[in-house]
Amino acid sequence: MTETASTTATPLKDTGFGKKSAGPVEWLDDRLGLAGAVRKNIRKVFPDHWSFLLGEIALWSFVVLLLTGTFLTFWFQPSMAEVPYTGSYEPLRGLEMSQAYASTLNISFDIRGGLLVRQIHHWSAALFMAAIIAHMLRVFFTGAYRKPREVNWLIGIGLFALGLIEGFAGYSLPDDLLSGTGLRFVDGLIRSIPIVGSYLEFFVFGGEFPGELIIARLYMAHIFLLPGILLGLIAAHMLLLVYHKHTQWPGPGRTEKNVVGFPMLPVYAAKAGGFFFVVFGFTALMAAVLQINPIWTYGPYNPSEVTAGSQPDWYMGWVEGAVRIMPNWEFTIGPETFSLNVFIPAVLLMGLLFTVLAIWPFFETWATGDKEEHHLLQRPRNAPTRTAFGVAGMTFYGICWIAGGNDIIALKFNLDIFTITWICRIGVFVGPVIAFIVTRRICISLQRKDKDTLLHGYETGVIVRSAEGSYAEAHAPLPVDAAYALSARPRVPELTAPEAEDADGVRNPQGRKARLQAWAKRFFFSHDIDKPTQAEVDDAEHHFHGDVYPPDNFPDDFTGVSETGVPKHH
Repeated sequence: MTETASTTATPLKDTGFGKKSAGPVEWLDDRLGLAGAVRKNIRKVFPDHWSFLLGEIALWSFVVLLLTGTFLTFWFQPSMAEVPYTGSYEPLRGLEMSQAYASTLNISFDIRGGLLVRQIHHWSAALFMAAIIAHMLRVFFTGAYRKPREVNWLIGIGLFALGLIEGFAGYSLPDDLLSGTGLRFVDGLIRSIPIVGSYLEFFVFGGEFPGELIIARLYMAHIFLLPGILLGLIAAHMLLLVYHKHTQWPGPGRTEKNVVGFPMLPVYAAKAGGFFFVVFGFTALMAAVLQINPIWTYGPYNPSEVTAGSQPDWYMGWVEGAVRIMPNWEFTIGPETFSLNVFIPAVLLMGLLFTVLAIWPFFETWATGDKEEHHLLQRPRNAPTRTAFGVAGMTFYGICWIAGGNDIIALKFNLDIFTITWICRIGVFVGPVIAFIVTRRICISLQRKDKDTLLHGYETGVIVRSAEGSYAEAHAPLPVDAAYALSARPRVPELTAPEAEDADGVRNPQGRKARLQAWAKRFFFSHDIDKPTQAEVDDAEHHFHGDVYPPDNFPDDFTGVSETGVPKHH
């Protein structure tokens, strides 16, 4: 006879540990009200879609940056004091260099695992910025920044801007010839600011470039000031995400008032925790097999030298490209020199970028007249003008990015650097316009296809012959779920402009503003293809049953065949 173990578990509150913990926990709950907040959000539902992982990649990359950065601070010395190198890298031994550069070499060659951790840190920084940009593009193209998430969009803009500054500060710390060349570039940007540029340079560098303080100042900003602000913004971003609830793609059962997905505990927390290890493992794999920033090949920074073919990290390359293609616009008024060839493409362009990104949600609200709350995402094709603007911006960025490597492109492909420069100069004006027109036409064509699919069904691949001898491809109506996903979007609004005067000839005091807003609304919506009306759907359903091969003859699990005749699934 065997003894059967009891399957009844003892509640945690009745265990010894639970009874001992009850007092302190109750004391904290009485003063902080934590139990109610946890109980309310522990079952918070999050939707499940691969595009939502982009934000998580940025979050976990930042965590990896914090962990690896903490490791590196134990050995890095943020000093520009000159010392002879006595480390194990033989080609540089005995050479005078800053303590910052010497300590970075020490981390790379003399600290166990130091090079791996340094490369994980650098790859994580690149992945962090890539994930932020991809996440922001996803938010932009799907309209996830609309009411009530405008503040969260502004927080995202702040994270993007601080990420650029944090990345620049990080790759400037080793004080090698490449990072010093980047610092010289930024010094030029600061000095190009009219009137106050030279004063700002002395303030930032503690004197004339390069000074003796910039590495220490960048170090404090990199490990303390900027990460603290980033942590605060990320916390605010996550809190607003929970407060507003997560956006979701249209589909059966999904409305503006609910969220369909998995609860925070245990499902989503387990998936998110596992995804952290995926991000960490992937970054570590890249660091182990893909070399990045080999500072020992550049040597210590010397203000009289410049690294041949120097390139910034990819997320800052577009700024350098804009400077390279800018004409030499420079003039002098009295004692002041105005270097517009640097100020306009770098300082002014970056300021313009972040200003446009920040005001876009409010501009779109004004232009479209849409003041409703939105928790369902838009397919990019259903917002053709917004999508076209986004692709135009990406085209401008890409051309500037190409211009940032015009010397490398000319060298590797044996091309004329001046030809490349002029192509990019013309391309930054022509390319975005072409991209805007083509993208909007593609989106409108896809809208037309969606409407046709809703009305006439999908192509089955079955060719039938009528009694008269003509051939046609049989269509079958979409499944209900697929049809709902295609039609779950608002109708195109009315595009009528208000009258400038009423019937009595009295001028409308708001007429000019209203007409401008009406023009903006027409610009956004006049080309859109509206979804079918109920009458059109009923008429199409009637015609389905008059087809040569009515859809009732298809098996229930039939979803068409491919071009090779193989059955496929939607």
